[in-house]
Amino acid sequence: MGDPKTSRRKYEKPSHPWQEERIKEENDYIRHYGLKNKKEYWKARSVLKNIRAQARNLQARLRYGEKQATEEKEDLLDKLRKKGFLKGQDHGLNDILGLTIEDILNRRLQTLVYHKGLAHSAEQARQFITHGHISIGGRKVTVPSYIVKKEEEPTIDYYSNSPLSEELHPERPEEEVTPTRIPKMIEKEKEKDFEGDRR
Repeated sequence: MGDPKTSRRKYEKPSHPWQEERIKEENDYIRHYGLKNKKEYWKARSVLKNIRAQARNLQARLRYGEKQATEEKEDLLDKLRKKGFLKGQDHGLNDILGLTIEDILNRRLQTLVYHKGLAHSAEQARQFITHGHISIGGRKVTVPSYIVKKEEEPTIDYYSNSPLSEELHPERPEEEVTPTRIPKMIEKEKEKDFEGDRR
């Protein structure tokens, strides 16, 4: 038997721990999306950073006329469409570079449960998921950070064995929630990464 795999950290911490503006921004996103802690926010940022890095790498290879890069570009675009990060079909690498942290956080199961009107708040959506009240395609999912594929989104519902599947259950909301954006921060999000992201 081989040595057991060592689990690696799936996120990067900010290079400077005490930046007031960044800390305020993190706290705003944590409140808005009902995240458990900053680690969940950093994980989402790392996902975004890795996607952007792939796009930049492909842009450089395409400039040198590398044929394999063309196939990898289409594979990456198709992957991001399936995950719901890109909407529609007509996209390029510049659209990937234009993705924001919101595009990542909005595909979390917790966010979609709230936006579909299955919970009164993002915090309650998290509770419903971890307690086994939510399913995707009839299968119970208990991970709030699960990235929901586009084809899976219509199948999000209460788990059939959950008390919440009863329409008259008092904890069920009455209508869907209209998603809102966090004011002031969103426009600068496209250009702003953690300090050192572009190095």
